[in-house]
Amino acid sequence: MIEQFLEKFLEKCYVPDDEMDLRFLCSIRPYNGIELILKQTIDIIGAGLLFVVHFFMKFYVKYHIDEQSPGDIYFKQKRVGLHGVEFECIKYRSMRLDAEKDGAKFAIKNDERVFKFGAFIRKTRIDEIPQCINVLKGEMHLIGPRPERRYWINLFEKEIPHYHERHIVRPGITGWAQVNYPYGANSYDAKQKLMYDLYYIKHWSLWLEVKTMAKTILVIARKNGI
Repeated sequence: MIEQFLEKFLEKCYVPDDEMDLRFLCSIRPYNGIELILKQTIDIIGAGLLFVVHFFMKFYVKYHIDEQSPGDIYFKQKRVGLHGVEFECIKYRSMRLDAEKDGAKFAIKNDERVFKFGAFIRKTRIDEIPQCINVLKGEMHLIGPRPERRYWINLFEKEIPHYHERHIVRPGITGWAQVNYPYGANSYDAKQKLMYDLYYIKHWSLWLEVKTMAKTILVIARKNGI
């Protein structure tokens, strides 16, 4: 069956285009008590280390942002988290201050709204470091589905069956979808990422956590971020 093939060989969960077969959802559930304790332990250690990096990194980042796009060093935006509840997600700013003057847009490769240093911190994922604060506040995990804006969530839930399932766990700074799929520019990409997110939730283990971290480090080293 296609579901078994995708999970075994591509490490992603099949998402049908209709409501006919929902069996694949049966074993997709929130983390149990022990899993959650392990996740939170990893979160505290990982986010604690990132916070130390953030403390020193912000001076370097501020210097270059002020040089190329004067304004706030941080970009704060409402994102959808656990059970669909919104929270304020924080990142280093990589786009011009007027990036959304024409409305919300997908972030894409070679985005003209991104200034030069902004492109560098996006490719190296340095822009994500301040989200360690969100993790320490309990709004995010170190690893999990990436948090999206309500605008895109509303759109995707109309076009992609079971998209809401990714909100049964907290979002993450990095995730299985982020290290296996290059970037999202439309609903098709969002569906592909959902398949990886659901696989991560369904098959969560310490090994998968370590594997995701290792792949994240490779993405950073190769500057494969968007």
